Amino acid sequence: MAKQAGMTSSGFDSLLNFRDVAGCVNEQQHRPVLRQGQLYRSARPDSASAADRQKLQDVYGIKTIIDLRSKTEHIEAAKKHTQSVNAAQSAIIPVSNKYIAQSLKVPNTRYAEINLNGKGFERHLVWQLSYRNLALLITYMSLGYRLDGVRIIGKNVLQPRGLIGLGKDTLKHSGPEIKEVFDVLASPESYPVLVHCTQGKDRTGLIVMLVLLLCGVDIDAISNDYRMSEAKLKPEFEERMKEIASIGLDESFAGCPETFVPDIARFIKDEFGGVEQYLLSIGIGKQQISQTRRQFLA
Repeated sequence: MAKQAGMTSSGFDSLLNFRDVAGCVNEQQHRPVLRQGQLYRSARPDSASAADRQKLQDVYGIKTIIDLRSKTEHIEAAKKHTQSVNAAQSAIIPVSNKYIAQSLKVPNTRYAEINLNGKGFERHLVWQLSYRNLALLITYMSLGYRLDGVRIIGKNVLQPRGLIGLGKDTLKHSGPEIKEVFDVLASPESYPVLVHCTQGKDRTGLIVMLVLLLCGVDIDAISNDYRMSEAKLKPEFEERMKEIASIGLDESFAGCPETFVPDIARFIKDEFGGVEQYLLSIGIGKQQISQTRRQFLA
């Protein structure tokens, strides 16, 4: 049986931005609002050490990992993983177990790979391109230069929209994918669950935000949880900036905008009438909504 997890436990070798969502909320609210040990969030666990992976299973008892990344991100992660394996195998000095490259996936764990920014979201972005940039995008993608294609969208669409604008776009155009996530969250057999994207910040933050709004958590507590990511990701800041710049984005995409949570919460209320009405509008049933809420409330 897994041990009881702490509130904001860390102590991982290479897994960044990890925390128990309920622990953070309860700490902020100074009372047990949510059940701990149910929903965790983090950055990508691809390079987690053997000890990290063991900790996810033995200490936190993770049964399901929801991976919100895109196909391009998975391809880039696989390339990086191959490079690390080759480097470890060719090292003159033996590499300790702490740093041995392993499988990209944590063994004995169910994976739900759900590209949160799926086809509907992609179409929405693509049709905002000029004819010239659209032609370039098609050319790059047809030749297999996915990163170059993503850079065109990044520079011309993602950057002008900003993180808050993209959060709103995700809600409007990624309904089927968000429903897939809640299909997992509504199943008691899924828990404990770890949800992540690349940084574990914005897409992950949006899903966590929907769950917390559904549970009636105070906006300030939700915002506090979201903004914690900025400090927790600092050890990887330079590497993240290289990745962010490679797809045409600037430093603002490495941070956590102060108004991200209140702005998006207001958008959900104004546009849909509230979080429950939003979830119903994308096909999530009342029973699933009740089960998800029941899973988290203390």
